[in-house]
Amino acid sequence: MLMSEAMMDQATGLRRMVKPEPVRVIAVTGGKGGVGKTNISVNLAVSLAEIGRQVMVLDADLGLANIDVVLGLHPEHNLSHVLRGECELGEVVLSGPSGIMVVPAASGVRQMAELSAAEHAGLIRAFSDVGSEVNTLIIDTAAGISDSVISFSRAAQEVVVVVCDEPASITDAYALIKLLNREYDVDRFRILSNMARSAQEGRDLFNKMCRVTDQYLDVMLSYMGSIPYDDNLRRAVKSQKPVVLAYPRSRSAQVFKNLAKKADNWPVPEGAGGHLQFFVERLIQFSSQPGEMGW
Repeated sequence: MLMSEAMMDQATGLRRMVKPEPVRVIAVTGGKGGVGKTNISVNLAVSLAEIGRQVMVLDADLGLANIDVVLGLHPEHNLSHVLRGECELGEVVLSGPSGIMVVPAASGVRQMAELSAAEHAGLIRAFSDVGSEVNTLIIDTAAGISDSVISFSRAAQEVVVVVCDEPASITDAYALIKLLNREYDVDRFRILSNMARSAQEGRDLFNKMCRVTDQYLDVMLSYMGSIPYDDNLRRAVKSQKPVVLAYPRSRSAQVFKNLAKKADNWPVPEGAGGHLQFFVERLIQFSSQPGEMGW
């Protein structure tokens, strides 16, 4: 049955009214290892999925991956196979708890930790092929200030810096912020305190960071909140489950759920930023395609 000219015009008009939704991309980083980035990434992802978001998690610790271990998953392929041309990115995506999508990286593969800038860029661009199924991407970066940490943090719209109340964590977090700001013009960061003994301790840690950055850097820090020290979180890790599912009534689980609601209300990007970004085609379409009410 042929579509009439009027129906075709109507369908075209509807397509113009519906703008492609940008993908919110959140990099979870911190400088120092052992501050809890992976557990935060996983629990934030599951909490976002529980409120209806379509979430993908990228294990961006390319040579020492562990998200699959944290979740008890057993990937047959990972990003090393994609980069060798043995499979497509969509073929390595795993289904995780609450329907989150997980992109596993390799573990114990030195070459993955030594990728060139061009290879990082190719990996970032490859995500455009799976974008239709995703509206939130969480990137669990490696520790330190390696090229991969810089590349993935710059390609995100939100950079969440995880800190603990210990000198090395504060120093390394500041070093990462300094590098991203002075060398790559990243000027907005969200600070998340982890393993805080009290809400005040978490706020005090944020204030410490602000005092240092206000003195030496031209950046804006926002306080995302604090995750309490919680034995239930340790038990969940041992059972290879997110704490928000294993112990949903625990203090840390409640905090993760609140953080997810907060993150879901962060402003969505209105267009491409002029540098390499995840899902950049969706950003360009969103900023250029006309829509209803004269968008």
